[in-house]
Amino acid sequence: MRRNRVNTVRIIGGRWRSRLVDFPDSAALRPTPDRVRETLFNWLGQDLTGLACLDLFAGSGALGFEALSRGAASVVMVEKDARALEAIRANAKKLDAANLTVVRGDALEFARGSRSRFDVVFVDPPYRLGLHVPALDLVRGLLAEGGRVYVESAALIESSREWVALKHARAGKVHFHLLGRHPDGQGGVSGNV
Repeated sequence: MRRNRVNTVRIIGGRWRSRLVDFPDSAALRPTPDRVRETLFNWLGQDLTGLACLDLFAGSGALGFEALSRGAASVVMVEKDARALEAIRANAKKLDAANLTVVRGDALEFARGSRSRFDVVFVDPPYRLGLHVPALDLVRGLLAEGGRVYVESAALIESSREWVALKHARAGKVHFHLLGRHPDGQGGVSGNV
């Protein structure tokens, strides 16, 4: 019988710097690596004070906990896997995480039905499912004025009529992007900004 192994990821900045977040052993969970998270939060600015964040495919919760650690006013984490959800709740308790809402459910259904607005949305679905495309269609309507979307994907996402690629980098086979809504819906600049 297989034992459930617990994995950890380290919070890299803010008030919980160096604290560990546990997550269950699962092929579907691959937390954003430290180096990539460090780059992302350099792009966002180290201080997220007052910002509302959505971690749409929460998984380990690493991105949402990192945002809370850096002063986000609120974070909503959406996850449908029961074991991952249990770990997120246990980590929230361990960290005494205030201003966190944990939602059990399908990320796309949540995005379709939400009326909230967010300053930062993290979109990091399982790559093999190609969910970043429908997720981007849905989160466009969830962004507050000037909001940004972080996306991890297996392929480069270039600017389009809807999105401006603000930043892009690659770590191994993973592309990670910071996108903003295109202000006039008429197109954007080249994707490698």
